[in-house]
Amino acid sequence: MRRGLPREPGGAPWPPASAIPPSAAQPAAAEEENRAGIGDVEPARATSVSAPESGADAETPAPATVSGTDSGAEAGTAARSGETVAASAASIDDHEVSPAASANDAVASPRPPLTVPRTVWPGAAARNRATPPALAQKRPTAPLRAGAKTRLADFSPVQLLGSTAVLGVFALALVGIAVLIARFVLAIGPGREFLAAFPGEYHLPASAPVGLPAWLNWSHFLNSFFLLLIIRTGWQVRREKRPAAFWSPRNNKKRRISLALWFHQALDILWIANGVVFVVLLFVTGQWMRIVPTSWEVFPHALSAALQYASLDWPTENGWVNYNSLQQLSYFAITFVAAPLAIISGVRLSGVWPKDAERLNKLYPAEWARKVHFPTMLFFVAFIVVHVALVLATGALRNLNHMYAARGSEDPAAYTSDPTGLLIFAASLVVMAAAWVAARPAVLVPIARLFGEVKQR
Repeated sequence: MRRGLPREPGGAPWPPASAIPPSAAQPAAAEEENRAGIGDVEPARATSVSAPESGADAETPAPATVSGTDSGAEAGTAARSGETVAASAASIDDHEVSPAASANDAVASPRPPLTVPRTVWPGAAARNRATPPALAQKRPTAPLRAGAKTRLADFSPVQLLGSTAVLGVFALALVGIAVLIARFVLAIGPGREFLAAFPGEYHLPASAPVGLPAWLNWSHFLNSFFLLLIIRTGWQVRREKRPAAFWSPRNNKKRRISLALWFHQALDILWIANGVVFVVLLFVTGQWMRIVPTSWEVFPHALSAALQYASLDWPTENGWVNYNSLQQLSYFAITFVAAPLAIISGVRLSGVWPKDAERLNKLYPAEWARKVHFPTMLFFVAFIVVHVALVLATGALRNLNHMYAARGSEDPAAYTSDPTGLLIFAASLVVMAAAWVAARPAVLVPIARLFGEVKQR
């Protein structure tokens, strides 16, 4: 225990030496020489004791003040190497207490809380102590760490609306710049020469068929129908946390998947079956020459078509006879690249894949399949948006007659006022919207029970 300053000017240090235990006498003397003034004691009169504001706990004592009605005393504490010994004195019930009695009471009774912030270093051990709950609530939220993921829920509606507006303006500015660049390139001499040499499409082989058969129209509609629901259920599976129901096959009740995943995989099977029929008929009827490049000229022609699209001066074409090279490459990529990637990665993530084939699983990890499956879905979404926009912007009635009514002619001006294709397209949209709304547990559960057991939550 360390002795402090005198209680009265000119008096002896307090508490007296007789009140200090023998084991603390020598350290107290050295402490007075090295750290004079830390344990100051001065008279105080107050009517209440306030809670500590510095968050100190019982393991790191600090100077404390206890007030009485007529008289009181303060005792300081010292911290050295994380160990402290406290001494205090108090006056109770309007009676004066002698110095010796005050010292004895200070040693025996617990130390009252601080009324002022700590001014003495609490020691290295205090760095690892937990923050009191009261202070943790008042502490401001720390900013996000660099590289920390943010979610849409972290932003207010006003922030989301403002961000969307800014991104929209930025996108429009980029589109405007692209249009200006494309117009400039096609206006200069080399650009005009390139456009004359490569107008945007090359001649198909002489054996290539002309026109679009009815089976291709039906396959196109079914492909759109299944793909729309596949994208919807795939996104639902990715975001779902508490499935409404689970499906299990009758021959393996231990295998259980969510109802949304079952519907997603069922749609995948129907989509694959439609795709197989489509590809077989493509090669049987010779329609494959319309979407599979047959000449290396496809690449400069595709660049020419892209520049014409970017300049908003649509390339002259007639899809009933031949697609431009950019369309051909796009349809080839969807049919023979994106679709197989979606199927292969989907099979790896499904229950069809053998779980016990360790060597096969090492050659084709599930993580690789996930990294391929989701970006492929995004590619399909981007293709659908661009494809529909260009169909409607480059002669909607003529293009819809080709794609939905199997009506067309070698004359590009034909079927530009016939509404048949538009009406069929509108009916197909109604069917898709009805399927989108009906794809819910109330409708799916009875269907799923035909192929397995369904357990609802």
